[in-house]
Amino acid sequence: MSMNGGNMFAPKPGKPEVLFSVKAQRGGFDQPDTLRCKGWKQETILRMLENNMENAEIPELLVIYGGNGKCARNWESYYAIIESLKTLENDETLVIQSGMPVAIFKTHNLAPRVVMATTNIMKATWERFYDLQDKNLTIFAQYTAAPWEYIGTQGVIEGTFETLSAIVLKKGWENDMHGKIFMTAGAGGMGGNQTWAGKMHGAVVILADADERVIDRRISKNYMDMKVYSLDEAWKIAQEHVAKDDPISIGVVGNAADIFEEALAKNYIPAVVTEMCPCHDPISYIPSGYTGEQADVYRGEHREQYLADARETMKRQLRAMIEFKKRGVEAFEYGTSIRKECMDAGMPEAEAKQIEGFVAAYIRPLFCEGRGPFRWTCISGDPADLARLDDLALEVCKGDALVERWINLARKHLPIEALPARICYMGFGERRRFGLAVNDLIKKGEIKGPVAFSRDNLDSGSIVNPTFESENMPDGGDYISDWPMLNGLLDCAAMCDLIAIQANYSMGEAVHTGVTMIADGTDEADFRLGACMVTDSGIGVVRHAQSGYQSAKDVCNGKGKIAGGDSIKIPLWWEPADKVTFGPEGEYVR
Repeated sequence: MSMNGGNMFAPKPGKPEVLFSVKAQRGGFDQPDTLRCKGWKQETILRMLENNMENAEIPELLVIYGGNGKCARNWESYYAIIESLKTLENDETLVIQSGMPVAIFKTHNLAPRVVMATTNIMKATWERFYDLQDKNLTIFAQYTAAPWEYIGTQGVIEGTFETLSAIVLKKGWENDMHGKIFMTAGAGGMGGNQTWAGKMHGAVVILADADERVIDRRISKNYMDMKVYSLDEAWKIAQEHVAKDDPISIGVVGNAADIFEEALAKNYIPAVVTEMCPCHDPISYIPSGYTGEQADVYRGEHREQYLADARETMKRQLRAMIEFKKRGVEAFEYGTSIRKECMDAGMPEAEAKQIEGFVAAYIRPLFCEGRGPFRWTCISGDPADLARLDDLALEVCKGDALVERWINLARKHLPIEALPARICYMGFGERRRFGLAVNDLIKKGEIKGPVAFSRDNLDSGSIVNPTFESENMPDGGDYISDWPMLNGLLDCAAMCDLIAIQANYSMGEAVHTGVTMIADGTDEADFRLGACMVTDSGIGVVRHAQSGYQSAKDVCNGKGKIAGGDSIKIPLWWEPADKVTFGPEGEYVR
């Protein structure tokens, strides 16, 4: 295992060494011998890359999560990125093109240290992507894999938690999800979060995954309590725990489509159904009838047939979820693109969209406040830094019931994965105040090392995806991809430390950005954080305000409930086409 960015071992002639595990460097300002780069910003970014690998699902393939999301194009690129970060000057910028370091430019001290673009492909299809990947020209970015911002399974857990919170409110359940069964599928690096999110609401969770190895991994990381081999056994245990009001998470080895169909046939009806299988990438989705090991062989030998089988299984899975909804279950798509992939495989849109996506159905009101999966990572590696920042979050966001509830639950229940990190749905105004307060604590010596701020690309203003985050926008602009581009441009203008522009999820369906901002206790960090913490979430507020959401307009006008009086200047509000002037009456642009 490498403890030093992949350079612990003597180099071998020929091909670079493949690592099966990596551990991120630890140590703070009081341990200067742990600084390997020419500045703490570069060191922070290097440790974020290593943290990706420490949390990786398949590190030897550089796959971080999501079935195929990679942090570097190949091992040659991985080592070259490390060496580039180690030698990068404070007035230089490293350029990453789809996981490969292609250039270093002299810029200036306030420029990003890293800029990257990943999986941006013209006329993108899965077939074109795989052809380009096979030619060593691109990688699949996922959301936080390519920009080195993955913090483990915790990274999306609050999104699941807040989605379930919205369901509890919608259904009028007076005792949260106590006494309820939450049935889902997909235990990968992202999907594994669902178990803790459900248990934190008091639910009993049954989660299916066809790959037993993945279930074992979640158990080893304290994200799943037990494993069984049949739905009958899982349902029996679930019923016992419901009777005792004792939340538990049960992993059942089996394909989601098979398990969901069996549950319907046996009238095993839960309260909530969703899934986080890798439907966005059919080559990572396991078809019915195959174990994880068998699927590994099948996809390598017969890619085209594998894709066809995967899509047929997906259609069965989606139809089962639709049937659950017809029987009164709260069933929804949790951002996996299963509806889009099934439509691409021939399912009629009207049939596929009988269940909603979770953003439009449940959590868009949070986006209108500039909230989203904001997170921070303690680069020192000291859990005491995380504990102090949890306290600080409660101080800065005092009175924000959402933040207070989450932080108190998270610090009690969630395990630390690699470098200590926390996700928290802070909103516009809160993020700036928190970032500056963190930098002040570092100045005072209360935090031992730098803190890296990032967020999942599923944030208020950082993505367009018409079957997921931007689905059913009131202005009809579901397909407008200007907004994430503006997010990236603004964050560069606001002096972020790393910016990434990406176009992937279900292939050809999304454009999004990743960003990293660093607190290191300097006055320069105050300057940069004071700007970028505003632009990054602020453009999300603007996007929703311009679409017509009044709560977002209130935030822009300085009336946001959590914004602390912060506002955004708006030169012109959008109006429908019949209310604006394009030219002389009766004349139209040709």
